[in-house]
Amino acid sequence: MNEDRARRYHRLKRQASIFGLIWSALLLAVLLASGISLSMRDAAEALAIRLSSSAWQPAVTVLGYVVLLSAVNELGTLPLSFYSGFLLERRYELSTEKPQSWLLDQAKAFGIGVLLGEIGAELIYAEMRRSPDRWWVWAGCLFALLIIGLTNVAPVLLLPLFYPVKPLDRDGLRSRLVALADRAGARVLGAYEWGLAGKTKKANAALTGIGATRRILVSDTMLADYSDDEIEVVLAHEMAHHVHGDIWKGILFESGLILAGFYLAARWLSAFAGPVGLRGVDDVAGLPVLLLAAGAVSLVMMPVAHAMSRAFERSADRFALHLTRNPSAFVSAMRRLAAQNLAEDNPSRIVQVLFYSHPPIRERIGAAETFRL
Repeated sequence: MNEDRARRYHRLKRQASIFGLIWSALLLAVLLASGISLSMRDAAEALAIRLSSSAWQPAVTVLGYVVLLSAVNELGTLPLSFYSGFLLERRYELSTEKPQSWLLDQAKAFGIGVLLGEIGAELIYAEMRRSPDRWWVWAGCLFALLIIGLTNVAPVLLLPLFYPVKPLDRDGLRSRLVALADRAGARVLGAYEWGLAGKTKKANAALTGIGATRRILVSDTMLADYSDDEIEVVLAHEMAHHVHGDIWKGILFESGLILAGFYLAARWLSAFAGPVGLRGVDDVAGLPVLLLAAGAVSLVMMPVAHAMSRAFERSADRFALHLTRNPSAFVSAMRRLAAQNLAEDNPSRIVQVLFYSHPPIRERIGAAETFRL
């Protein structure tokens, strides 16, 4: 693997991510400071008055505002998204996707984002109207339930919108992976082929969903080049996250971040409602304040989230090695994934702290090479 090439690729991806974050924060701040957010609310409110009864006007106003805000943000970030998600992937020979397919996926993601954003915003503003002082508590609890629901249904409802998914047609491998899940204590609905080849050369595998929707996914790009032993050890790692309860720990942590972000938003809304011209905390024109507060909490806690994730990944690696008792397959799978996905071999410590949810590939391989059965 060309480490300089991988390092350049990831550096450019990180830079694009940082620029996107700065752009979004500046956009929200400008909308508030300039009064544009108030004008967007007025436009949404006028439409609500024209189209709905008085009882539904608050909800329709929130809907109109969310659509306007989402559209403005999407238009502003589209060039950067195209650079990071399409041009860079093509430049580094990782993408097989055509421009029209990429744009279609962007449109789908935008539609889903608007739908989920609308559901979330309606819940928040309904709680604000019901309990202006304690809305953040009840909204945080409702969002925790939403996260659980999405984790459960996303593999079934959302994933097929972007990738073809079909039952794995390699009987021997399918039986082996299902048996592995039974042995690990992570019973699954079945094993499926995940069609990535039409969009990327990268390989991946996952154990998605919870409860009745839990299923094994192996990408066609992995099925094409990896041995059954290598695929088994990769899936054993994924199963560890379910056996160790990492999914639920992540949901709990994310719910805590949301609750903290809502609390901070409640304080900021109380402080800035007057200066920015809001009618009160339940004025939808203050949605940028809420988004900025939630983003600030997530940004501050990101190193903690990454550190927790890296600990989970190390534990999952150890579980996979103990379960399969095949460190050589683990090492060869990691090397293949690193080369195929253009992973950085040994990023700097600060990059790991700020950006890495997994340990560096060199560390993972080193741990497997010293593993004793």
